[in-house]
Amino acid sequence: MSINKSEPWLQTELLAHIQLLLYSFHHWTGNDLIPITDRQSPLEIANSLFNANFVVVSHGTQADPILNYGNQKALDLWKMDWQTLTSTPSRYTAEPIERSEREQLLAQAKSQGYISNYRGIRIASNGDRFYIDQAIIWNVVDKNNKLWGQAATFSNWEAIA
Repeated sequence: MSINKSEPWLQTELLAHIQLLLYSFHHWTGNDLIPITDRQSPLEIANSLFNANFVVVSHGTQADPILNYGNQKALDLWKMDWQTLTSTPSRYTAEPIERSEREQLLAQAKSQGYISNYRGIRIASNGDRFYIDQAIIWNVVDKNNKLWGQAATFSNWEAIA
């Protein structure tokens, strides 16, 4: 598969990751992250998620997890390009003062499978701060329940002056 370097979310390994995001979101919540049909190819699904009108972001299972996916809304909100986002430890999406609360939430989601209605403060790469509201955080798992990381989605955010 030939992938345009300007569309890195269409790389083969990310197409598989996106399928895990969708599967595990439905597994935990009973809802679909995005509407999909049997006729859609993995590339079409990846483009739909990347261009969705809400944020989707995920990280891996490293000791200090690195972000491994963010759709266009996430890139815009955190003011990063793809390369920067996917080399950033996910803890840097929150201010230092907010990081302990964030870690507690991630641990809670890890033990329960997911949490919903989270509200917190996040920080963009340029220092802009914003509230996220009604976020859902879930474990990214495969059909054998192997943990691949965690993800979050939300469509409500507000800049903090």
